[in-house]
Amino acid sequence: QVQLVESGGGLVQAGGSLRVSCVAPGRTYRNYAMGWFRQAPGKEREFVAAISWTGAGTYYSDSVEGRFTISRDIAKKTVYLQMDSLEPADTAVYYCAADSRSSVVRTTSVAGYDYWGQGTQVTVSS
Repeated sequence: QVQLVESGGGLVQAGGSLRVSCVAPGRTYRNYAMGWFRQAPGKEREFVAAISWTGAGTYYSDSVEGRFTISRDIAKKTVYLQMDSLEPADTAVYYCAADSRSSVVRTTSVAGYDYWGQGTQVTVSS
C-alpha cells in the first residue's frame, strides 16, 4: 500500500500562483509515474499533469499547458505542482496519484492510477 499526502492548497486571487505538494511517507514508495488530477463540484475528476519516475517525461492537459509545471524530488519522495496564472476555472480539489505499474507515464486516465491521496482544496477568486 502506498500512502500519498497532499498539501499546499488554499485561496488565491485570479492571476496568482500556488504550489501543491504530494509526499509519499511510507517505505513502499517505488519508481512510480505520478499524476495530478482535479475535481470541481458537480464534475468528474480530470487529468491535470503527469511525470515519469526520472522526471524526463511530463504531460499536461490542454487547459493547464503553459501555466502549470509538474516536478518531483526523488530523495524527498515528493511531487510538486506549480500553478501560475490561476483562473477561477482552476478551482477544484487537487489529488495526486501513483501508477504502481509503470515508471513512465502510460496513461492520463483516472483508472490508470491505483493509489490516491486525500486531496487538497484550491480556490481561485475572481
